[in-house]
Amino acid sequence: MNTEIHYRKASENDIDFLLDLRTKTMNEHYANSSLPTDRASTLQRVLYQFEKANIILLNDEPIGLLKIDKSKDPIEVLQLQIDPNQQGKGLGKTILQSILEEASLAGKKVSLSVLKSNKAQYLYSSLGFKAVGEDEHSYFMEFF
Repeated sequence: MNTEIHYRKASENDIDFLLDLRTKTMNEHYANSSLPTDRASTLQRVLYQFEKANIILLNDEPIGLLKIDKSKDPIEVLQLQIDPNQQGKGLGKTILQSILEEASLAGKKVSLSVLKSNKAQYLYSSLGFKAVGEDEHSYFMEFF
């Protein structure tokens, strides 16, 4: 499989794609955490720090979202979602490894949060992220 991944800045034209992606990738986890899954809540999450949103492209087709803030230390992965049809192929791992390499070169840590009901936490742990805190719904993780 060609795993050459490219990114482009998200625009208003991507809102419908991002709403659908977020619904497919996150609603189950929000429901399991007793958090709202209605369209307005989903749209609010899509629009959160939208200026940092990048569409993940594989073979020039949109397959996901990476929202990241590289301006701080730690670099913050705000949202990472891969279309369920593309999950399990190592794409998320490849994306995160690239972020970790870039952070290492810059002498920065990387942080993210993950819902406790989301199995992605196991991917993050396997890459070396450690839980540094938690709240009712999420683990806060950092890579040092």
